[in-house]
Amino acid sequence: MTLLTASPEPLAAGVRVDHAELLDFTAAVFAAHGVPRVRARAAAEALCYGDVTGMTSHGLANLTRLYLPLFADGRVDPRAEPDPVADRGAAVLLDARRALGLWSAGEAMDLAVERARTYGVGMVSVRGATHFGCAGHHALRAAERGMVGIVAANCGGQRIARPPGGAAPMLGTNPLSVAAPAGPHPPFVLDMSTTAAPTGRVRQAAREGRTLPEGLLADDAGRPVTDPAEFDAGRAHLQWLGGAAGQHKGFGLGVAVEVLAALAAGAGLGPLGGGRDDDIGFVAMAVALPEGDRAGALFGALLDCPPVDPAEPVRYPGWHEHERARERMRDGVPLGDVLYRELYEVAVRTGVALPDVLR
Repeated sequence: MTLLTASPEPLAAGVRVDHAELLDFTAAVFAAHGVPRVRARAAAEALCYGDVTGMTSHGLANLTRLYLPLFADGRVDPRAEPDPVADRGAAVLLDARRALGLWSAGEAMDLAVERARTYGVGMVSVRGATHFGCAGHHALRAAERGMVGIVAANCGGQRIARPPGGAAPMLGTNPLSVAAPAGPHPPFVLDMSTTAAPTGRVRQAAREGRTLPEGLLADDAGRPVTDPAEFDAGRAHLQWLGGAAGQHKGFGLGVAVEVLAALAAGAGLGPLGGGRDDDIGFVAMAVALPEGDRAGALFGALLDCPPVDPAEPVRYPGWHEHERARERMRDGVPLGDVLYRELYEVAVRTGVALPDVLR
């Protein structure tokens, strides 16, 4: 790793950096903003998970766009201690008190796992939270301990998506993740927004000058929009999962997440909010599984399903991400030119060593 004082050399198509060095860099940046060392490391693992698994819209691209501005605006308390509001054994209610969500969501899931070992199920509801990155990373913590992990979150008071037929946004993208062990196979990890795409993916496409497929954005008249820049310009809004004929399904899932993650926790509600993603609510659940390798049998059977095209074998959510993570931890994590330059500038400002480029 290298301490920097000047601008990086021009890059043709980005770089690859060592995974361990990337974690060290990200943890050091969080520590430079007042986050205690252990928390900073956990936050780095959560944020870099997006880049390691290929979900780059929720990875380090958000360091300068989302997380560092939260520190600058005082909307995150780097040393906040979550406060237990209620403890009923299998169910716990916490007030995160604006702790860094990348860390506090993992803590909530670990507590849910601890309670599930005693009660068979553990549910930790959290209010007063901040953005926590990829929901799948936190759900996976339970799967790695042999349990089913469920994570759902609203977007606090932020309103992004309109109800079907509505003229004003009411809810956020309201992500949902379910993870489960799969025996000898890669763990199952479903990680999705209840809108047709998360805002991070739309904005990433805009930065990269790419168009979007129809079905993700629409204008006020309901016509498809493929230019992602129209979203932040206010001329397009997100659609729900389910396509034109099934918007009610995605919207229903979004409302269900709002109920489970925010209404139950006493967090900020999108339809009643002031437009910012403060006072986020989320729920972390862990469910114990019976003894035996039924999970291995389940996911093995799915992988053995005869494919229509032999060149395209059947895979389940989480399989590709697992394989991609193994490759990138071995061969290096790719970072695009724009992102690498942003991290370079962060390194210069904070005095943190930037990961060396792998040649």
